[in-house]
Amino acid sequence: MKTPSYSAVAFLAFCAPSYLNAQDGGDENIIIVTGQGLEDAPSTAAYAVTDLDREVIEGAASGRLEDVLRNVAGFQQFRRSDSRSSNPSAQGVTLRGLGGNASSRALVLLDGVPMADPFFGYIPFSAIDPAGLASVRVTRGGGSGPFGAGALSGTIELESANASGLAASALINDRAETELSASYGAELGAGFAAVHGRWDRGKGFFTTPTDQRVPATARARFDSWSTGLRVAVPVGDTVELQARGLFFDDSRTLRFDGADSRHQGQDASVRLVGKGAWQFDALAYVQARNFANEVISSTRFVRVLDQRNTPSTGIGGKLEIRPPVGDAHTLRIGVDYRKSDGELQEESFSAFTGALGERRRGGGTNSDVGVFIENDWTPQALGGGLVLTGGLRADRTSITGGFYRAVDAAGALVQETIAEDRSDWSVSWRGGAAYQPADTVKLRAAAYTGLRLPTLNELYRPFVIFPIVTQANAELENERLRGFELGADFTPSDDVSFALTAFDNRVKNAIANVTLTPTLRQRQNLPAISTQGIEAGIKAKLGAFRFDGSLGFTDAEIEGEGASLALDSNRPPQVPRWSGSARLAWQPADRWTLAATLRHTGAQFEDDSEAVALPAATTLDLFAEIPLLRQFSLIARAENITNEDVVTRNSGGAIDLGAPRTLWLGVQLRR
Repeated sequence: MKTPSYSAVAFLAFCAPSYLNAQDGGDENIIIVTGQGLEDAPSTAAYAVTDLDREVIEGAASGRLEDVLRNVAGFQQFRRSDSRSSNPSAQGVTLRGLGGNASSRALVLLDGVPMADPFFGYIPFSAIDPAGLASVRVTRGGGSGPFGAGALSGTIELESANASGLAASALINDRAETELSASYGAELGAGFAAVHGRWDRGKGFFTTPTDQRVPATARARFDSWSTGLRVAVPVGDTVELQARGLFFDDSRTLRFDGADSRHQGQDASVRLVGKGAWQFDALAYVQARNFANEVISSTRFVRVLDQRNTPSTGIGGKLEIRPPVGDAHTLRIGVDYRKSDGELQEESFSAFTGALGERRRGGGTNSDVGVFIENDWTPQALGGGLVLTGGLRADRTSITGGFYRAVDAAGALVQETIAEDRSDWSVSWRGGAAYQPADTVKLRAAAYTGLRLPTLNELYRPFVIFPIVTQANAELENERLRGFELGADFTPSDDVSFALTAFDNRVKNAIANVTLTPTLRQRQNLPAISTQGIEAGIKAKLGAFRFDGSLGFTDAEIEGEGASLALDSNRPPQVPRWSGSARLAWQPADRWTLAATLRHTGAQFEDDSEAVALPAATTLDLFAEIPLLRQFSLIARAENITNEDVVTRNSGGAIDLGAPRTLWLGVQLRR
């Protein structure tokens, strides 16, 4: 067990006045149902935060959430492909160049509920319709304290929109692919109920370049749907009850006929939010997920692996209490819990005879229980111009029941791993300050640590992207982050704001797919991945024009030693040095929008050996909403209008491409 540092002891002293000066409370007001959690704590001001409003969210040319998030400097998926043309298990997200494998190092929350798959750690982007969101908040940097394990590089908070009335849209593109979305919300006593659904389907585009296509080459076909239900009602004068359900199914084909994948899920959560003198947020959730995938040989074009079933379950909850401690302090005390269990079930086949080769099973259980305390102090003598914040957290993580077993067609044992159960205590902290010397200027500084458990996928599931085999590793250790940042926000007027942040982050025991031979990799703990960089953002509004821009520079490198010494100073895979986004919109009247979004992603390496570089890519997207009769609007969207070749993968010269130029046209109804 690790002992608390002197900084942790100092923080407890910092919090002590809050306990001693606790008051019985303040006036209680009749609750107004919002469907959201507690109000932001003052600590938000000390960290690098980017908020995306509904206009930006709805204006994505692709209509995909991952496209919306690319407007934020430092946001990165493992690969550049979106959720129509990637394998779902590669949809990990991270921030600040802390990538290197397909698992998420950023914590993604939808209405407070973690969205990562319990087995793989990927984010089911196709299940989350941007049209159903009211806002997106991205907080970069370690998320110790109230966010918990998983917020290693930051936290992405998605808030659902409270649908009122009927909204619907129907679009078709130049490949005859369709996108249908609808929502309806109505009052439910003093609360509300809302339902939302979306269905996307299409034949897709060729991810394979023309000169590499063979008769077995297939388009990236996709067919996905999701539906969600939210209910929020008051319980007494100051307590709000929220319930949410999400159900989704997604099928895709990648590169070759028969290379089909499917993931599906059923999520449910219930939440109590108290907004009286003693504020609280109590959440419980359950996730049931499954994943299946078939691997096709890239030389003989026959099935070589059937990952037919990967059921997993995630359960968890959180309780946060904010006792009344006076106007100068906001004290947060809480506990959270997460448990993930799952099992892979797959069969391998001979590429020459088609005969069954092996039956494989593997899986286990990961869990984390954490307690946290955080205090924000706003000295009243300074008129609220200074905010000091500090948080301390202790986590007990456990990895149990781990195994991997392979038997041949006759049932004879080929390989077996029985992992030893293990657990550990970890102490994390975060702290910061925000000072506003003038109405137009805010200075901020923060330091933090973070924690991420290896996923069940990383621990127990090998995988093949033919001809490269990547082995699992049941001995992987937890990742730990330590970092700090300095920033400034300049707001010369209500319509113009600038933000600049410099950061230095280091992840110890970073999990990566380490190259052993040209056709063999293994998941291993690297000594560390370190990143330093600068993030800049601008928002400006002049009359009917609006500009949103972001720019990120990241200098990331692997720290290698021992077996990984050859990787020392190499750049982590899939991490660009430069990334940026610029959006210009014109809104001359209600329901009128013309917008253009320019994005750039710098060159990045395919793997840790730096043998193959994926070239930089710059894309231009267009969006238009034009009012028609009554509540109807015309929607026109153009993805990658210049038809830029966006290379998403280069494995031994076999290349995959991202979305080509795609033109959408449809109608939207709001009433």
